[in-house]
Amino acid sequence: MNTKLKGSIKFSIYIAVITFVLAAIFSIVSSSILSKVSWILGLLIVLIIVIVGILFDMLGIASTAADEVPFNAMAAEKVKGAKEAVLITKNADKFASFCNDVIGDISGIVSGSALTIVIIEITNITELKEDSIFPIILSVFLTSVIAALTVGGKAIGKYLAINASTQIILIAGKFIYILESKLKIKVF
Repeated sequence: MNTKLKGSIKFSIYIAVITFVLAAIFSIVSSSILSKVSWILGLLIVLIIVIVGILFDMLGIASTAADEVPFNAMAAEKVKGAKEAVLITKNADKFASFCNDVIGDISGIVSGSALTIVIIEITNITELKEDSIFPIILSVFLTSVIAALTVGGKAIGKYLAINASTQIILIAGKFIYILESKLKIKVF
């Protein structure tokens, strides 16, 4: 087996384990938070989860669309975050996998399960009989709205990622710079 294939398999297993752990954490946290808040705040939490998915999808695409050259020039001029932006572009495949596949997909799954909790809460509050059609209509409506916001948001995010990749990746680089230098959280 060649070295690249071994590395790819190793990364795939690593990313699968990370996904499992993060999905479990996000599910537990969102479920425990949603069980303690009103349905309106629950819907807001679902929207935040959707926005996180959209932002990470945009970051992943921007990393693959960005050119490393401007970041090398910025790094030479000691622009904060430029060195991290170079690392993002050099590792665009892994960065995009993490952003799009791990965080983006987890956000989609968790937002769906979180929305289910919100719908159950609304149904319980309205004290409707089980044979009422309201929970079905509510479920279809809210699921459709969240799906439309997710897909529409990701479409806008893709446009921005492709057309403003340098700016987006520099912002991501600055964020990583702060995590690593100020908060001592190792990212790369």
